[in-house]
Amino acid sequence: MFINLKISRRLLSFGGIFFLLLVGILSDRWIISTDVPVSKPIVQIKTAQLVMALTINVDWGEENIPAILNILDERKARVTFFVTGRWAKKNPELLKIMSNKGHQIENHGYSHPHPDQLSIGANQEEIKKTESIIEGIIGRKTHLYAPPYGEKGASGLRAADALGYQTILWTLDTVDWRADSTPEIIAKRIVNPAIQFGIKPNKSGAIVLMHPKANTVKALPVILDQLASDGFSFQTLDALITSE
Repeated sequence: MFINLKISRRLLSFGGIFFLLLVGILSDRWIISTDVPVSKPIVQIKTAQLVMALTINVDWGEENIPAILNILDERKARVTFFVTGRWAKKNPELLKIMSNKGHQIENHGYSHPHPDQLSIGANQEEIKKTESIIEGIIGRKTHLYAPPYGEKGASGLRAADALGYQTILWTLDTVDWRADSTPEIIAKRIVNPAIQFGIKPNKSGAIVLMHPKANTVKALPVILDQLASDGFSFQTLDALITSE
């Protein structure tokens, strides 16, 4: 009788734990499946001005960032860096330099996971952990979120919304991370985006996606100089959004 009672208590204990886990999983799924609207990601800013926002997603490539900063300084261009928390933690001095030069520092999650494969809570932890690290380094909180891989599923969007973040995607993509993206191809995708889209998109208020790659460093002067000759200036996302 004693043994049976002990076993029964264990079964009840395991059953209780399983029930709580099941409730948590179902609750998270239920939240995701509701019809409560979420904010749409920003992909372009409506503006009559000839202005663009270059965004640089950073989870690696720190060896190329000093050269990028020099090019931006020479042309008086300001950009927005979306950095992961783990990268910021490893490169605090470089992050300070990026911020002190007038560039905007924003949130790219902590460990560069696939947001669509995480729960709302896990996505929130990615964002909050990065926010804390960045604020500890440069003294400013982040409020814009660029989801890794550009994923825009309900889980990541709801997580950003709940934390008061605006999700940012892009208008034009350099696709500079690909091995076959030469400096010439990277530049053409932005200077003449018709080769990528088959149409001539409106570049005013465009958000451009880049990464700190060696070929991007080579393409950046061409992009900045050509678009500047067309009358464009380059601002941070906050500056572009407020010009709307």
